[in-house]
Amino acid sequence: MSAIASLFQEAARLAAAFRQSAPARHVPRHDYAASLATFDEPLPAAGADMGDVIRELAESAEPGLHFTTGPRFFGWVIGGSHPVGVAADFLTSAWGQNAGNHTAAPAAAAVETISARWLLDLLKLPGESSVGFVTGATVANFTCLAAARGEVLRRAGWDGDAKGLFGAPEITVVIGDDAHTTVFSALQFLGLGHDRVLRLPTDAMGRIDPAALPGALASFTGPCIAVLQAGQINTGGFDDFVSLIPALKQKGAWVHIDGAFGLWAQASEKFRHLSRGVEAADSWATDGHKWLQTPYDCGYAIVRDELAHRRAMTIAASYLPLATEGERDPSHYVPELSRRARGFATWAMLKHLGRDGIAALIDQCCASARLLAEHLAREPGIAILNEVTLNQLILRFAADRPDEESDAITRKTIEKIRAEATLFAGGAKWRGRDVLRLSVTNFQTTADEARLAADSIIAAYRSVGHPADHPSG
Repeated sequence: MSAIASLFQEAARLAAAFRQSAPARHVPRHDYAASLATFDEPLPAAGADMGDVIRELAESAEPGLHFTTGPRFFGWVIGGSHPVGVAADFLTSAWGQNAGNHTAAPAAAAVETISARWLLDLLKLPGESSVGFVTGATVANFTCLAAARGEVLRRAGWDGDAKGLFGAPEITVVIGDDAHTTVFSALQFLGLGHDRVLRLPTDAMGRIDPAALPGALASFTGPCIAVLQAGQINTGGFDDFVSLIPALKQKGAWVHIDGAFGLWAQASEKFRHLSRGVEAADSWATDGHKWLQTPYDCGYAIVRDELAHRRAMTIAASYLPLATEGERDPSHYVPELSRRARGFATWAMLKHLGRDGIAALIDQCCASARLLAEHLAREPGIAILNEVTLNQLILRFAADRPDEESDAITRKTIEKIRAEATLFAGGAKWRGRDVLRLSVTNFQTTADEARLAADSIIAAYRSVGHPADHPSG
């Protein structure tokens, strides 16, 4: 066996061993400080054997790894990195392709073309849209909003891509109060400012109040970009696209949808009603490493106006080959020239699951989230704070007690849950109060896993919140 074959087999063995242990392990044994101490050493003067390096890497890293691939990881909206996607990603690394253009990486460019077509079909978005394969929804939002910035300025007679924003017409950005932080970051990166926005009030689910829109639209003139949301990060709430998008379009706004996970409701007959009207927008940002279960990193910037997309992103140089009729350069749709060939893992997951498999996966996650909520809500003192319409739920412990006491017990319960390590869940703030947030996004989270998680959460709360009322046994 060659040295390379032996090395790759060892890496595969270590990877498989980690994945097989994930269902039984849910929190890292090392925090950052312990992980840093494990790796901390002077730069070696002499090299080391290839196999020894890989084994040492696995041995040193694994205590500090989160088990995001396990069925009871609910801390953030993170998919399970399905084995098929991971295997495709192994090949992607081994092939070493730079997905900058169709000449440097013909297969990588071609698979993105087909995967983009499949994604638009699956998500029921306009077939003429272009798709950029980016790191995730953060860069997808940035990319789409860059296209929006250029186009709304072009309509106002200003070439923002050539002249920048110095002297440009003012752009009004309309956004909901509970938009995700990465959208505000994208606005900052684009020179539009994370605070220089027109914020609209939201309801208890974080959805924009449609009644507030007419007054907001009457308060300004000129170019406008509106950011709506498919899947609020805490509640899973969807903005009312049917009423909001036409009103915004009448004002001449470019409408962008942050749909990091919620846009995948489009792929399910059971949940498509939540995203009704979303296809009328101008751009959409979503992730593959959430519900499509691709490995990190993988996201999609989708833009209806392909020319506006390319104007904002194309990198040109004399040494780079030009794409002609019928060809597609991946770098024309993303802010990078050199990058990973993310289309391979996307193609593999779409091919493996198919339309029906993706719908079934989404339906299973959402059913497990509802089961969690129903089970937890039966426990006195636990309050579910959102309508569990998708895969997200937020809850408070000792909700029948004063707010400060409930906050303290909620924090202690989260600590207890993590210490017991049956599952991993994260805390958050919602409307100024401490909550436990659960995100069900893993293809392995079945009804049985959801029940086990709910029982563990209830037991942790009883031990912290009111142990005298619930004797052991």
